[in-house]
Amino acid sequence: MIATAAPMTAAFHTISLHVRNKPGVLVRVALTFSRRGYNIESLVVSPGKADEFSRMTITCSGDPDTLEQIIKQLQKLVDVVHATDHTDQDVIDSEIALIKVRVDLKDRTALLQVTEHYNGKIVDYGADSVIIRMQGTSAKLDAFADLLTQWEILEIVRSGKVVMARGLEET
Repeated sequence: MIATAAPMTAAFHTISLHVRNKPGVLVRVALTFSRRGYNIESLVVSPGKADEFSRMTITCSGDPDTLEQIIKQLQKLVDVVHATDHTDQDVIDSEIALIKVRVDLKDRTALLQVTEHYNGKIVDYGADSVIIRMQGTSAKLDAFADLLTQWEILEIVRSGKVVMARGLEET
C-alpha cells in the first residue's frame, strides 16, 4: 500500500507592508508573490502618515511556509520598511463594497430591511435598481451578498481588506 499525504488546505493571510512611496515598488512586491506561485486575492495601497511612505494591505491564501519565505524576501527589498503577517494577531479589519441590485418597486421594502439590518446604506435609487454601500469585515460582506441572491446582483465592487493592529503595536 502506498501512503499519500493528505491534501493541505490553504490558509488565508493578511499581510501589511510599510513601503517607501516610489515608482516600481508595487511591481517588485507583486513579483515577489508571483515568483513563489502565490495569488494575491486583494491589494490595497494608501498613503502613510508621512508623504514619503505608503501602506499596502495584501490578502492571499496558500501554504504558510511559502508565505514565510515571501515575507523574508519582501523585507529584503530596498523600499520595504517592514512586512507583517497578521494571521494570528489581534487586528481591526474592514472592507467596503458597492453592490448594484436589480429590484422592482414592489420588492424594495424587503431589500431595504435587509440592508438596514446589516447597517448598509442605499446610495443610489434608480427606476429598476439600487446601489448599496456596505462596510465591515469580509465575512459580513460575504454574508450580505449571499442574502442578496434572492434579487439579481448586477455588479459588486469591493475595496479589499485594510487592517490595523490593536493597541500600541505597529501595523
